[in-house]
Amino acid sequence: MRDKDREKFVELANKRVSKALKSIQLIGNLSNRSNYDYRDDDIAKIIRALQDEVAACRKRFDIALKKQDGKTQFILE
Repeated sequence: MRDKDREKFVELANKRVSKALKSIQLIGNLSNRSNYDYRDDDIAKIIRALQDEVAACRKRFDIALKKQDGKTQFILE
């Protein structure tokens, strides 16, 4: 990997992950029952949406790593 590509990845990852973490913290602020009214199913939907998106992100990285390692070949035995 070229140094320039690595630098750009690190720069963008730092910005985007920091922004995502801050957004998640803000979602957590919604837990204050003195300010908000919500149901258990509302929370379950929020948590599920976040978990699903993290799983999709992980899958994209896993696929990229497999392609890089040349492990995407299908073999029917």
